[in-house]
Amino acid sequence: MLTDKMPGYRQEIENIPKANDSDKEREALLKKLRTFREDEFANVLRDCHNIIRNRDHLDPTAAFDEIAKVLFVKVFVEREMRAKRASKNLFTVEVLEQQIGDDPLNILFEQTKKVRKSDRLFKADERIMLKPETSKAIVKSLEVYNLSDTSEDVKGIAFEKFLGRTFRGEIGQFFTPRPIVEFMIRMVGLQEGEVILDPAAGSGGFLIRAFELLREQILADADRQYQAEKQTIETTPGLSVAEKGAQLLAAYNRIQHEISAEREGGRLWHLANRCLYGTDANDRMARTAKMNMIMHGDGHGGVHHHDGLLNVNGIFEGRFNVILTNPPFGSSVEPTAKVLPNQVELAEEEEERYLKIYGEPYRLAREQQQTTLNKAIANLFELGRGPSEKKPLKQKTEILFVERCLNLLAPGGRLAVVLPEGIFNNPSLEAVRHHCEGRARLLAVVSLPAETFLSSGATVKCSLLFAQKFTEAEAQQYADTVATALAERTAHHAPARNQELERLDDLIKEAQATKQRDDLKTLRAERATYEKRLAATIEREARPLVKQRLDYPVFLYEADRVGITATGEPDLNELYPNAAPLHPDEPTALELYQQFQQDPAAFVASAPTEPSV
Repeated sequence: MLTDKMPGYRQEIENIPKANDSDKEREALLKKLRTFREDEFANVLRDCHNIIRNRDHLDPTAAFDEIAKVLFVKVFVEREMRAKRASKNLFTVEVLEQQIGDDPLNILFEQTKKVRKSDRLFKADERIMLKPETSKAIVKSLEVYNLSDTSEDVKGIAFEKFLGRTFRGEIGQFFTPRPIVEFMIRMVGLQEGEVILDPAAGSGGFLIRAFELLREQILADADRQYQAEKQTIETTPGLSVAEKGAQLLAAYNRIQHEISAEREGGRLWHLANRCLYGTDANDRMARTAKMNMIMHGDGHGGVHHHDGLLNVNGIFEGRFNVILTNPPFGSSVEPTAKVLPNQVELAEEEEERYLKIYGEPYRLAREQQQTTLNKAIANLFELGRGPSEKKPLKQKTEILFVERCLNLLAPGGRLAVVLPEGIFNNPSLEAVRHHCEGRARLLAVVSLPAETFLSSGATVKCSLLFAQKFTEAEAQQYADTVATALAERTAHHAPARNQELERLDDLIKEAQATKQRDDLKTLRAERATYEKRLAATIEREARPLVKQRLDYPVFLYEADRVGITATGEPDLNELYPNAAPLHPDEPTALELYQQFQQDPAAFVASAPTEPSV
């Protein structure tokens, strides 16, 4: 029959099981839930959104918030059913109508909030703010479907389409264009087992694509293993057909066990539960990122609603192999912004769980975090401190995020970040560049066209920075080089310094002898100012020496077309292969960078008149 493909078709769920039903009956119940096909999920989401807007008269973003809550409930119920902790499908209108009270869906929402407590997605008193009849209509639209078993392609594409239709630029700053996400991820070259973070996750674009690519790597590797074992088994002499079949089945089952997403310790389980982390300070975006990841196949467990400048769960200093991020621009962290108790305190069971997962590094990070309570957030960063820690600076958020990312990276970890171009060339931001150069090796800078982020509501011209945090040996080499350069410049200025200090000290002694207090105060201030000014001069003169002695090439590229127009439409793309090429016969930015990595000296030598490095 074709009726099951019609958008309006609905299928009743029969014989809702009772509490004493068997596991087999629960499994049968799950099988009666239909998976979404093709555009069904997008259509259902659109219909639910329209129901809420028409009946409860909520604006698009508020309506989205309520749909997100209901989807979290739906996922919670399905997972409880699959884990055999639930005796029946609670997400049906029939069951909800049997509950006592006017708003039974919120009973399920309370259970969902308890499960999601550590994610900080919902406030303790938060509720589904829909009229009871509206809630029933939404549940009626979703109850016959199995969201968990629906293809990630169907769910993920539909959910992203729904996001685009719903927000239409209202929160576009939280969405990094897909071609930019793809390019940045390809540039850093993700490997299985690496721990990845986006401290300003937005809708989760970086984490979702990282999850997809690493999952593809794992599945491809598993297939290679199986094909290799199959070749060995099939060419082994003396085996009967039955023996070959048994060995092939055993090999298949073992490899499936190794990559299992359901078994703790499986390669896909490890990817989803121990390798992907993110935070966003906007509660709507944190929920969106988490649900977006669920729709794309999971990996959402490390995503939290939290200030990305502060630690939470497994997000603490020195543990990430890769950071991919597009931090917020334009806003500032005020000197009055402090670390609040609810940003630091944890329930005892959460503390124990995280300590079990992350071990001693987590305990040390937590001890350090406790000391930051009620301190100015800006004072947690070198780039946010004024001359005195009692007076922290008002600092641009993106500047603090640069330092934060370097703090979070493990030695040798890689960073890919979208930044306003002013950070790269504004004379007043020299301290930011110096801070980066002193902690990481700059790998590449890719300048993007001005219109790249216009469709997302941003007018700032941006560049992409790729860097690799110093290893311990590199950090020591840099520190030694700086110390040597400072010593050399100090020695150079020593004769003049000694002469000037001797002059000032003589005048100070004379003022002390004649009890000229005003003169004494002025002379002491002059001496301190001279020492401070000379120290700054020595440091400034040492910098070019350090750069000269630790000189290395950096890949620079200025892009004209990056796969998206000013209005958000697809466009030609010169960044990576397989996109719509700007110049089909010329290498892309990614391919040029790969050539550069293989032999930087040869690449520089062969560069054209207007070099790319």
